[in-house]
Amino acid sequence: MTWVASGFFIFACYCVTVMVVSSLSLRRPIPALIIPIFVLGILSTEFAWFFLALQVLISLVFIAQGALEQTLGMVALGLMVISWLGLARMHHQAHAADETLRRALQRGLGKTFRDAIPTGRQHVLRDHILAREWLRPFSMMRPGVERLDDIVYGDAGERNLLDIYRPRQAREGGFPVLLQVHGGGWFTGHKQQQAQPLLNHLAQRGWLCVSINYRLSPDHKFPAHIIDVKKAIHWIREHIAEYGGNADFLAITGGSAGGHLAALAALSPGDRAYQPGFEEADTHVDAAIPLYGVYDFTDHDGRDLNRALRDFLGDKVMPGSKEEFSELWMQASPITRVSAQAPPFFVIHGDTDVMTSWEVARDFSDKLAAVSQQPVVHAELPGCQHGFDGMHSVRSNYLVNHITDYLEWAHARHGEG
Repeated sequence: MTWVASGFFIFACYCVTVMVVSSLSLRRPIPALIIPIFVLGILSTEFAWFFLALQVLISLVFIAQGALEQTLGMVALGLMVISWLGLARMHHQAHAADETLRRALQRGLGKTFRDAIPTGRQHVLRDHILAREWLRPFSMMRPGVERLDDIVYGDAGERNLLDIYRPRQAREGGFPVLLQVHGGGWFTGHKQQQAQPLLNHLAQRGWLCVSINYRLSPDHKFPAHIIDVKKAIHWIREHIAEYGGNADFLAITGGSAGGHLAALAALSPGDRAYQPGFEEADTHVDAAIPLYGVYDFTDHDGRDLNRALRDFLGDKVMPGSKEEFSELWMQASPITRVSAQAPPFFVIHGDTDVMTSWEVARDFSDKLAAVSQQPVVHAELPGCQHGFDGMHSVRSNYLVNHITDYLEWAHARHGEG
């Protein structure tokens, strides 16, 4: 049975390696390792419960075949226990997101912020998550929600299409609106690939959600991406009432590159450089929720946290290097645009994100909070990887609950103003 023990040992070494790599929090990740660490991390951290059960099952098969009759098999079992403890810790961290997000909102908005939400809207708030949702991570559509696909908002073909998620029953006064901007490194991505749990959850609770495509690099260089986001905001303000929405309250969200564009749009209302042909349009938003975004193209503090990202931006996204187009790079950085006039912000980032810097996200929130007249909430989620909100999981479902709390608070506060 030596081969069984050897196989068990190799499997155990693999499991421990994946667990350790998935837990790393790297300030300066090696470029060649970013994608492997991201893929392993997102799977392990969001589906720790599944891999824990799978590893136990496979281990039992090895044990039934006599793996423990060899010393090597006993060593393998010890390694598996280490892996199981690591996965259990990841699952615990996913549940801990609930308390992390709650405390962040209470710090930023006050411990009783939920009391500001009207009694008639309290029923949409949820303090728990449903196992039937996170055990079915790719089941997205919800009862009572309809999606209207491929509505044209601009003249760039399929890259200027949007989808609308809305309740089937009308809401008196119209639905408040959330605009979702997908990520994908400014060069890939699609309006139906990200934030599906959030969009369907909100639409089931009386919100109208808009998810857009926008022009992508390298065929289209910056600022084409943000121009399209602005174009979508303009379209919403002009046309969303036709679909049951009320643009009197419009919030924006997005992850990764979408987080960058959401933050930039929120901090540049009426910027004529980003509104060619519609310079006078009202493109302000009333709240912003960027997730794991990019907030600084310029490396203004000299830390050079992700050289690979800066090189990628210069090659693929921007029209040239930072040295050639320094002003454009600066204007593209949300951290250089913080101001007293910024809308309320809820900034969310994971502390094991290898794609975008959680430290820069923290700096962005601090700088914005120092000058803004509106509340700035910052939540740093432990053990959380990039792109975690694209499917149902323990952590993403808690996130959906707390974003709902935040949006209902922001909408109620806006109505008071």
